Amino acid sequence: MNDLRFDNQVISSSSLAYRRYRDSWAYAILRLICVPAVMLMVGSNPIVAESADTNVVLILIDDLGWKDLGCYGSDYYQTPNVDQLAREGMRFTDGYAACNVCSPSRAAIVSGKYPARLLLTQWLPSGRWDPQKMRLREGRYLANLPLEEFTVAEAMRDAGYRTAFIGKWHLGTETYYYPEHQGFDVNIAGRDYGAPGSYFYPFEGTWKIPTTGKVLQKSSPLVGTKGDYLPDRLAEEAEAFIRQNAEHPFFLMLSHYAVHTPLQAKQEKIDRYRQIPESQRQGKPTYAAMVESIDESVGRVMATLRDVEIDDQTLVIFTSDNGGNANVTNHSPLRGNKGSNYEGGLRVPLIIKWPGKTRPGSVSDEPVIGTDLYPTILEATGQALRPHQHVDGESLVPVLMELGGLNRTAIHWHYPHYNQHPSAFPSGVIRAGDWKLIEAYESRELSLYNLADDLGETTDLSELRPDKRDELYRRLKTWRDAVGADPMRPNPEYQEDQQ
Repeated sequence: MNDLRFDNQVISSSSLAYRRYRDSWAYAILRLICVPAVMLMVGSNPIVAESADTNVVLILIDDLGWKDLGCYGSDYYQTPNVDQLAREGMRFTDGYAACNVCSPSRAAIVSGKYPARLLLTQWLPSGRWDPQKMRLREGRYLANLPLEEFTVAEAMRDAGYRTAFIGKWHLGTETYYYPEHQGFDVNIAGRDYGAPGSYFYPFEGTWKIPTTGKVLQKSSPLVGTKGDYLPDRLAEEAEAFIRQNAEHPFFLMLSHYAVHTPLQAKQEKIDRYRQIPESQRQGKPTYAAMVESIDESVGRVMATLRDVEIDDQTLVIFTSDNGGNANVTNHSPLRGNKGSNYEGGLRVPLIIKWPGKTRPGSVSDEPVIGTDLYPTILEATGQALRPHQHVDGESLVPVLMELGGLNRTAIHWHYPHYNQHPSAFPSGVIRAGDWKLIEAYESRELSLYNLADDLGETTDLSELRPDKRDELYRRLKTWRDAVGADPMRPNPEYQEDQQ
């Protein structure tokens, strides 16, 4: 195909921009009306010109369930600041993490690639596999996000942005694979472990490594004083970074350790939730108190943006890395929780506020996934897309501007591992439209659900709709081949009598 020349700009025929011009009448009409006038004023693409100095704040919460916010239907958890963010931006009902556990989801966000393509499909360092009790050997996986991956932070730094990572990293070891090796100018509290030793200063503690039985001493990830609570300290660091860089474009990733275990919160908040009758609780009071503190941190960040008068030029993204923990929170009607490939393990909150572009209070049911954040950030800030890098993500700009949907026809998951979470089993997943197929790797059983009619995945339609089942299974296998997904293999050490 030939490249398209439009408004004196050459747009590759294979690019996302070309497809958007080709497929979206609304976008084309908008440009035909607006571009001539804007070109006279700024001499360039209007979105790029208006977004060139747009700051980005990406807030990533750990283990926050889809139903654990007021704006997602909870009347138990108190989240006024996140709810306000949803009123000011767009709330996605069908937002997904790229994996049901944390490290792969985080890798997908910063790389724009599926965990299966990265070969980083398990939380680090894992260790829940038993050679005598498991029928299959787990898929191979990397223990660090490869330095060869050109992260969204590297892209933003190349564009002149000041970049900072604050909070949970969990994508590699200190010597070579910390945030400062992956494009972040500043790394505060980013370590190789996935949870702090304690949420109270000095944030230290121990953890027994499942694989070896050795005990890891978790040192303090950042400075503080007696009585400090980790979510508050991370919010303080985020506030300081924003104030220091208010006059310069910045990309800030505030990645909270909370609401991951250990469940620890401020006592006065716990006591308040304990006063609520147990029959009216959605989760444990300590967890509810942690959620409230996370919400307060969001409020502090938003207040700081307003105070330094850059809130109207800052793109804010709020999401979670996987579903909430079982026996900690309940996000019914979704089935399953963290670690599971049912909706409860994969579907997460996603809210994006893009001032001047996103209609306040808008809601989208477009199925989107963590890999989409990388190209979205680039396009929203006027940067060139890098499709060879964020190959599995699509920019959400047309959705955020309500100009149309995305071009892809399905999203996928590959989890060739065991874990100890309820409803969890090694499996692959494809969602295409309203249809979702799950393949259990041990039994090779296929389950088919229609999410439009059955959000709770209660009714398996695989026998009633064999045509749809077989179609999606073919597509799932084709995808696995295309991304080089590492398979599970028979385990010669398996002993059936150990079950």
